[in-house]
Amino acid sequence: MVDKVIPIRIDEGKGLKPSIPKDLVQAHPHTKDLRGRTLRDLRISVTDRCNFRCTYCMPKEVFDQHYPYLSHSELLSFEEITRLSSIFAGLGIEKIRLTGGEPLLRKNIEVLIGMLANVRTPAGDALDLTLTTNGSILRKKALALKNAGLHRITISLDGLNDETFRKMNDVDFPVADVLDGIAAAQEAGFSNIKVNMVVKKNINDHEIVAMAKHFKGSGIVLRFIEFMDVGSSNGWDLTQVLPSKEVIAKIHEAFPLEPIGANYSGEVAQRWRYTDGSGEIGVISSVTQTFCHECTRARISTDGQMYLCLFANEGFDFKTLMRSGKSDLEISNALMAIWAARDDHYSEIRGSNTANPNSGNRKVEMSYIGG
Repeated sequence: MVDKVIPIRIDEGKGLKPSIPKDLVQAHPHTKDLRGRTLRDLRISVTDRCNFRCTYCMPKEVFDQHYPYLSHSELLSFEEITRLSSIFAGLGIEKIRLTGGEPLLRKNIEVLIGMLANVRTPAGDALDLTLTTNGSILRKKALALKNAGLHRITISLDGLNDETFRKMNDVDFPVADVLDGIAAAQEAGFSNIKVNMVVKKNINDHEIVAMAKHFKGSGIVLRFIEFMDVGSSNGWDLTQVLPSKEVIAKIHEAFPLEPIGANYSGEVAQRWRYTDGSGEIGVISSVTQTFCHECTRARISTDGQMYLCLFANEGFDFKTLMRSGKSDLEISNALMAIWAARDDHYSEIRGSNTANPNSGNRKVEMSYIGG
């Protein structure tokens, strides 16, 4: 998980940050952080458990049968998640992505989606609700998710070759079942489906063109993600990072590509489309081409800590704040005080000690706050 969680005091005084003045004023939507970035997107991890043991996220040697997962009472309830989401909506967020762990393992997740579908911005607009899943039980859940109000879905898939895929998920799970889950999402009526492939050099990079060929013309957007140094358990090694420009070169050689613009300010994926008009792909290059300067995301962990960066080593305890009886206004002001003091830009200052668990700079695990 993470070594440091910062309590939040709603008073002036004793130096625990952030300190919120006693004379509260309404938090102002669209408050900018110290780098001029506005809060727009919220990622919420609904469980720290997963049925895969992907080596870049939850390696089996760390997340074994003795790993201390959170108890149910430690998790944010659906009501708490919805309340916190409503507060965020009042402060300018436009999109919520549910993550994990594997979010579909959270019992009755479709009930939470239905609750979040009723959250509105100050202008009365619904939030853009999306979810990232490994697809393993998507066949069972796709229709319920759609009917509950989920707008979009992203599926993680790290290869089409069964041997390669089983090696990546490290639980001997067949690729056919994930492909069936993707088909179920299409059948349920999801029209904006994305598939994410984490690329590790000399592990699954030989699958890049095959993946492109498979999803080309399908209406599904395939995105390739550089192997990132998230957390302190995945044994990150820079030599295993395949730069996104090499991914593009491989695909372009087989299927000519041309760059296209971002869908919105702060989009992390660089977009490319096939010149024959048969679709698009994206690359997420957080190692070789940082995008800290446009990051508009906050993350809520499974147990209600707010993190300002995927690579953070400290979180702010909003669960305790909610459970101690603080008002929505008090929580809003605390939230925006934290955001206003934000200066996170980890990818711009990434150093050689990033994967060293003894460096004194342990980062929160991906399974705790999502990707």
